[in-house]
Amino acid sequence: MNFKLDENLSPTLSAHFVSAGHEAHSVLEQALGGANDPRIIEVCQLEGRALVTLDLDFANIQRYPPASYCGIMVLRLGTQAHGPVARALTNAIDVLQREALNGRLWIVEVGRIRIHE
Repeated sequence: MNFKLDENLSPTLSAHFVSAGHEAHSVLEQALGGANDPRIIEVCQLEGRALVTLDLDFANIQRYPPASYCGIMVLRLGTQAHGPVARALTNAIDVLQREALNGRLWIVEVGRIRIHE
C-alpha cells in the first residue's frame, strides 16, 4: 500500500511503512509543506496514497468522506512526541495485515483503532 505522511509527522517515520513492505513519502519531501488540507488530500488521491496525519480536521467525514479516498489515518494520541507516534504507527501497520484502510477513516489512539467507512 502507498502512504503519504502529513507535514506534522517526521519524514523519518516513513521507514516504519517501508520496513513492512509499503511505500511511503512525506508531504515535506514533495515541497508541499504549508499546503492547505484540500490540496494535500487531492495529491493523495492523484497519487493513490492513503494519508497519515495528526491533523484532526481530516477526521471530519462530512468534509472528507472516507469512501472517496485511498484511506485516511488520523493519529489521535495526545502527544506529537516521536516515540509514542512511532509506536502507534507500528501498531496500525500490524492491523493493516487484517483490516483494509482503502475507503476508510482510521482514528488511531493509544491501545485502539476506530474504523469508519
